[in-house]
Amino acid sequence: MNKDKIKQIVLDIIAEIAPDEVLTDVKPEIRLRDQLDLDSMDFLDIVMELRKQHGIDVPEGEYRELESLDSCANYLLPKFETGATA
Repeated sequence: MNKDKIKQIVLDIIAEIAPDEVLTDVKPEIRLRDQLDLDSMDFLDIVMELRKQHGIDVPEGEYRELESLDSCANYLLPKFETGATA
């Protein structure tokens, strides 16, 4: 697993929950909510899909770690590498 693969996983999840969003020009360093029309329920859906599809649990206090694609990759990489679910 690498950071680019994790970014693609997050984009794939966003494509599932917000199929009308155009994801081709998403900038990895900018907050997702600043680039896309995602509300708090969409964000929770992303967290739930990470758990459902990959067994990754993101505690509520760490949701801010998922603000951009870059921060998602940095936060999720160790979780994917160790298979950690908490």
